[in-house]
Amino acid sequence: MPLDVVILAAGQGKRMHSALPKVLHPLAGRPLLAHVIDAARSLAPRRIHVVYGHGGGQVKKAFIDADLNWVEQTEQLGTGHALKQALPALDPAGSVLVLNGDVPLVRRETLAKLAEAGRAGLAIVTCDLVDPTGYGRVLRDARGSVERIVEQKDASPQQLAIREWYAGALCGGAARLAAWLGKLTNRNAQGEYYLTDVIGFAAQDGIEIATVKATDPWEVAGVNSKRELASLEREVQRRVAERLLERGVTLADPARIDVRGELDCARDVTIDVNCVFEGRVSLGERVRIGANCVLRNVSIAADTEIHPFSLLDDAQIGARCRVGPYARLRPGAQLAEDVHIGNFVEVKASRIGAGSKANHLSYVGDAEVGARVNIGAGTITCNYDGSAKHRTVIEDECFIGSDATLVAPLRIAKGSYIGAGSTISKDTPAGQLTVARARQVSVPGWKPRGKKD
Repeated sequence: MPLDVVILAAGQGKRMHSALPKVLHPLAGRPLLAHVIDAARSLAPRRIHVVYGHGGGQVKKAFIDADLNWVEQTEQLGTGHALKQALPALDPAGSVLVLNGDVPLVRRETLAKLAEAGRAGLAIVTCDLVDPTGYGRVLRDARGSVERIVEQKDASPQQLAIREWYAGALCGGAARLAAWLGKLTNRNAQGEYYLTDVIGFAAQDGIEIATVKATDPWEVAGVNSKRELASLEREVQRRVAERLLERGVTLADPARIDVRGELDCARDVTIDVNCVFEGRVSLGERVRIGANCVLRNVSIAADTEIHPFSLLDDAQIGARCRVGPYARLRPGAQLAEDVHIGNFVEVKASRIGAGSKANHLSYVGDAEVGARVNIGAGTITCNYDGSAKHRTVIEDECFIGSDATLVAPLRIAKGSYIGAGSTISKDTPAGQLTVARARQVSVPGWKPRGKKD
């Protein structure tokens, strides 16, 4: 039987107090909705349909490359109304799995059980909580069969004492769901068309309602506020830290690491406190990351050390390098092996050869730096003329004196020495010292204007 997945993602999320649609708020560096879509894709369904409404343009733009069927809910009249908008796109002979776009940690195993149970009639996911305040309660008859769901605002005091709650995911035949959706009314405390009423209709029709119990409350936890989002973020990061520790990564403090993408670590990697990893980051054997570093889409080879407070963005770093502290590698930075990039050095769109060093207070942009080059403190490659970028080439074994200004386009030939304080705007000959600075002059008897003897 073909399976369609419908993700309900039209809500405004008023309690988030944000102009950003709720399902686009990030969890572990990705939108909430992205996590739900990944879970749905793991089942290889016929099609994934996303019902959008509030901030629809932003939501669609965030997933412009995804193979999704977008269904607009022009008026947010409740979850039942939202699913009804998707009915024309569903296979009437198939089954439908309904998920919420703000429940990001649902597991494939749970969804697979739900999809299988739903083929026979109707199945829902439930969970037991000590305090299920805010959630719809599962009402069962004397035999233990599910009768219906009652929402928090419509529940009696006795019903509010029930600990089993409906976790917002269900699966059933498309044709049956369509018939039950046609019976919905909005005669309730919120004036909305509840999808949960479908469960009561199914029970009235004699359909046995299967339940898939989620034993991990985090798996079915929704996000309705920044507080809940922050709690979920901490749980996700705790799980990431546990996986890293199990793989042999040394974490100075498992509670102080944030992975907002994919972090791949080889053996004997050490990560100090307060480090953030975004996008795809790969760390080779024995790599050490100092405290308070941010790495985004970075590849680092074995035995390299990143010293504290460094920012690395879209960079490739070779083996046995030393970077930082307070270094910045911008997009396009490529370091060969044994390169030293020191404190307050910025590298952008540049390749730096093996054994080269820029240890202090320098900017290297749009440059080709050869092997065994020494770049002195305060050196600047002047790569931008106001309208275009130009490249600087520094060949092997050059020595660039402190406070040198290299005006691109420029080639510093192999073995060149550049005198400290020089402004170099013409190509240099190989193996020679080049000095370009004004003659030092002292004026005898000079006094500051207005100063008396």
